[in-house]
Amino acid sequence: MKHRCPICKKPTDSANDSDFPFCSARCRLIDLANWSSERYVVSEPVFEEDEPDESGSDAAGPHESER
Repeated sequence: MKHRCPICKKPTDSANDSDFPFCSARCRLIDLANWSSERYVVSEPVFEEDEPDESGSDAAGPHESER
């Protein structure tokens, strides 16, 4: 799979680069440092854990007592 490094934008290939999707260990570590310093953040949760899915049933299925 061909891609561009998210840090330096150099072309990278999953077949050749062991640090894919990064082009090098340096870019991989820069990305890790960005997460560690909270430069990157997840703005809001993808879903609320307490809310059932749209069908109204619990996503995990019936509880043991309901079987």
